[in-house]
Amino acid sequence: MNPVPLASACEEQTYGGKATQLGAALRAGLPVPEGVALDAAFVEALATGVSGARDGLERICDALPGEIAVRSSAIGEDSAEASFAGQHATVLNASGPAAVLDAVRTVWQSGHSDSAKAYRARLGTKAPIRMGIVLQKLVAADVAGVLFTCNPVTGQDEIVIEAAWGLGEVVVQGMVIPDSYRLHREGQVLESRVGYKDVRIERQPTGGTATESVAAHLVEAACLDAARLTALHGLSERCHAAFGTGPHDIEWAFEADRLYLLQRRPVTTIASS
Repeated sequence: MNPVPLASACEEQTYGGKATQLGAALRAGLPVPEGVALDAAFVEALATGVSGARDGLERICDALPGEIAVRSSAIGEDSAEASFAGQHATVLNASGPAAVLDAVRTVWQSGHSDSAKAYRARLGTKAPIRMGIVLQKLVAADVAGVLFTCNPVTGQDEIVIEAAWGLGEVVVQGMVIPDSYRLHREGQVLESRVGYKDVRIERQPTGGTATESVAAHLVEAACLDAARLTALHGLSERCHAAFGTGPHDIEWAFEADRLYLLQRRPVTTIASS
């Protein structure tokens, strides 16, 4: 059992796909929130109640206080062959060792769900699930969403961005019609469409998140201005420099005017134009 600072997560077979992708991004200087990578053996020990494992988690929580995002990082996840998108749980706004332990167990159990097993079967993966986990400082997002460095519908070489108010799960889970933008590779806006963003996911003071109504004047108001679109284009260029020309599937969030990279993985399916 060997949890490490996220920037030190290099071994995909130990820490899983998400942790190693984020570790590489940190080492490249990309704006990833600080965190810790839990190796699959440690996660298994926490989930099954192995003696002493909880003490180790408490020490980690002492070193990483405050609101935590607990994200899956299974072996093979976020790879070029399989994203596992939507198959494994994410728990946001866990605070304190007890809440983080509950979240770790939730994420570990999600890897053993019928849905995750069926996904693995479709891929022809017979190896048992090994679940690493990423613990990260939670970004108190004002606006968040996804970015693709190719058009996932047409396959065109352009940047596609979807955005909504609050935490990005509202976009990932399809809970709103997000604002959408198409950008030229060099950053010029080719198309922008304002969505219908009537709900947002927000942190709760006692932990966890809740779905809240968006103020009426913001439901059909654009949540990205020119400066933020420029920052997102810059982030896509930095991902190209760090990981190659892609294409990349990026999750991002703005906290005030600060942009964070929350996840970066290869695009696994591209439509033909």
